[in-house]
Amino acid sequence: MSIQKWNDRYRAGEQVFRDPAPLVEKFAGNLAPGVALDLACGPGRNALFLAARGWEVTAVDGSPIAIDLLRERARSENLSSEARIADLERAEFEIAPASYDLICSCYYFQRDLIPALKNGVKPGGLAIVIVHLMDSGEIQPNPYRARAGELREYFSDWTVLHDYEGQPHESCHAHQVAELVARKPDLSGRSNTRSD
Repeated sequence: MSIQKWNDRYRAGEQVFRDPAPLVEKFAGNLAPGVALDLACGPGRNALFLAARGWEVTAVDGSPIAIDLLRERARSENLSSEARIADLERAEFEIAPASYDLICSCYYFQRDLIPALKNGVKPGGLAIVIVHLMDSGEIQPNPYRARAGELREYFSDWTVLHDYEGQPHESCHAHQVAELVARKPDLSGRSNTRSD
């Protein structure tokens, strides 16, 4: 879907949620705050959830309307979150290597962004990723939906904490999803994302 269509949807009040994705709440809710990146953040429900818990969050989305909604809510709730307008498909945002304790990418799939996402997580840090899956009848590759097992393959060299494929846990999504939470190996033996 084009950024203009997302702008139109957000203007109409569609896909504007206050609660974080359940997977983000479950796995990040009890982590000690650190530095987080929320890719394709939309109006910022996950970014603001993290900011409310003390995280230093950078939120990125291509939709100016989504970023305006995020900033407005952050102001009204007195939360600090850096929000950037950037088209990820056009590589308008560069993920700095080993800079984030947590990177979230929920309901956004861009194959060529995954290596940079993985590289951007600090050793011992987490990635929380949710993507839509291709329909069972689809034969040709779909640029916006993953094949069954594909997301897991990308993180086969990480410690997988959660791996699920099936019906979405949020009623606002019609397609099946793949959910993955994985920890980047830390050869020093330390973990940057400890629980309190």
